[in-house]
Amino acid sequence: MSEPRPVLQTHGLRKRYGDREVVRGVDLQVPRGVAFGFLGPNGAGKTTVIRMLLGLTAADAGTMQLLGHDLPGDRREALRRVGAIVEEPRFHARMSGRENLWIHAAVLDRAAEQRIPAALERVGLADRADDRVGGYSLGMRQRLGIARCLLCDPELLILDEPANGLDPAGIRELRALVRSLVAEGRTVFLSSHLLDEVEKTCDMAAVIRDGRIVAQGSLDELAASREPRIELKLARAGEAATLLAARPDVQGTSAGADDRLTVRLRVTTISGEHQITGELVRHLVAHGFAPYGVSSSTERLEDRVLELLSRSDDEAVDRTTEAPTLVEA
Repeated sequence: MSEPRPVLQTHGLRKRYGDREVVRGVDLQVPRGVAFGFLGPNGAGKTTVIRMLLGLTAADAGTMQLLGHDLPGDRREALRRVGAIVEEPRFHARMSGRENLWIHAAVLDRAAEQRIPAALERVGLADRADDRVGGYSLGMRQRLGIARCLLCDPELLILDEPANGLDPAGIRELRALVRSLVAEGRTVFLSSHLLDEVEKTCDMAAVIRDGRIVAQGSLDELAASREPRIELKLARAGEAATLLAARPDVQGTSAGADDRLTVRLRVTTISGEHQITGELVRHLVAHGFAPYGVSSSTERLEDRVLELLSRSDDEAVDRTTEAPTLVEA
């Protein structure tokens, strides 16, 4: 059986503004039914890629597909089941949230109008639906933008920096909403410059820097492209290092100052690292040790992303792939 066609893919995508090439040969492949993070600093080219996918600006070179349709030729059919927010969503400020959704639904179909109450409820705006949008906060406008995306019953949602303007509670609600959409079999393509947002929300990610993709894959693969290791703090670190070095799931150990023990692991995924970490701690406790600190595997993902974003172009080209499906330009 052949693998299902990706919901979004690009090859060799390029865009130039004057003398500056802001998107430089972007290759993306987003499978169905995942939350996919598009991660990079402000100015890296994230919004420009999204604008080309949605037909808001023309690509200078490369190919694009959405939901199996070639772009730009089949754009109308492709966008029929795509909901998108690009930068800050715009609305008629003097009209209510509900009225703004009515206007959008009118250009879709009768079914879209029938989805308005459920969409407002889903984004937590049912109680404010009849208030003028001019009185909404930025976070409320972001949520109304997502409600507008839901009116077409989308297979794919493209959200450009959706956490902008949200307080911590709003970010948690957004995260839960994205995960519920993925649980329904939809795909969410979410751009962000915040690693924490992508890490807590997404299954996969691509890292873009200066208009180029420098890595993409599952979060496990991105993190595992660095040597898997954990750090523990405990008394008698040297003795603990000798004890753990004999285990088959440990590649090596080293004891440092301040009761610090570094353990290199024989695993390739974060989930495997979590499991072995628990086993190592239980093993130490059973032998009379009392660990009082254990490093988080997420620190390794953060280190990896920061390394990719700080690497020079020559290093990015010369470095080989370090994980099976990790793509580095």
